[in-house]
Amino acid sequence: MSINPNSSNLIKLGIVQMSCVADREVNLAHALQQIDELAAQGAHIVCLQELFAGQYPCQAEDHRKFDEAESIPGPTSQALASAAKKCEVVIAGSLFERRAPGVYHNTAVIFDADGRFLGCYRKMHIPDDPLYYEKFYFTPGDLGFRTFATRHGTIGVGICWDQWFPEAARLMALSGSQVLLYPTAIGWLPDEKQTFGSGQFDAWQTVVRSHAITNGVFVAAANRVGIEDKLEFWGGSFAVDPTGVVLAQASQQNEQTILVECNFEQIDATRTHWPFLRDRRIDAYGGLLKRYLDDDGATAAE
Repeated sequence: MSINPNSSNLIKLGIVQMSCVADREVNLAHALQQIDELAAQGAHIVCLQELFAGQYPCQAEDHRKFDEAESIPGPTSQALASAAKKCEVVIAGSLFERRAPGVYHNTAVIFDADGRFLGCYRKMHIPDDPLYYEKFYFTPGDLGFRTFATRHGTIGVGICWDQWFPEAARLMALSGSQVLLYPTAIGWLPDEKQTFGSGQFDAWQTVVRSHAITNGVFVAAANRVGIEDKLEFWGGSFAVDPTGVVLAQASQQNEQTILVECNFEQIDATRTHWPFLRDRRIDAYGGLLKRYLDDDGATAAE
């Protein structure tokens, strides 16, 4: 199947990779400036990094950090809505949401190119690792894995730890996503970079590329960069086409925006050559509904 390079299905996808300072207003202004610049270059969709408005709050269990959360709608989400309308771009960004007293989420907000709020996605997979104490802060999402129909295509949005789970990517693809976006905050623990750094980065990129390949979709991961307290965020934000080819990758040390072209005709072409969705055995996957299979191999269907 040939792909028309002049197709109306051609869009430009932008990724913002930032370092963050303690002043949230400075971070927000910087992100808005990057959105402006990407829009001027022709971006149709822009993905911001995880919790872009502040420094990563989860390196310690600190009750004072809850003061950084805000309701949706709130000042940060309203600023993104205004930017989406002004620049005529789709925007996805992750916020520290205060949903109710004692109930907080890591939440992605999605705005269409006219500034209209399309909805939000609340992070489903919540990690608890050294310097990533997210279970202390975030209630697991209760909205499921969502897909959003925008002016410039249908997108699915996951957040950071979500991108390691093939089930989440598959569900978003099955519900019509043409692009999967993953706002991310991932980096090296102290003293691990020299020994494990290269392998960790490669594992991250490999699993994200696999989502593109096995689902026949475009995928983008927007990571933060720079040192915050004990963590060195490794940047390297990138976008992948439906065959797993890395279209562009940002620096691992510096702030950077990247802009790539995505021809949605490639999705159908790829899926007809690699028909993973066609050949799925949906009658045989009952075991996926169990935490772990019994020793005798029994599945939930049995």
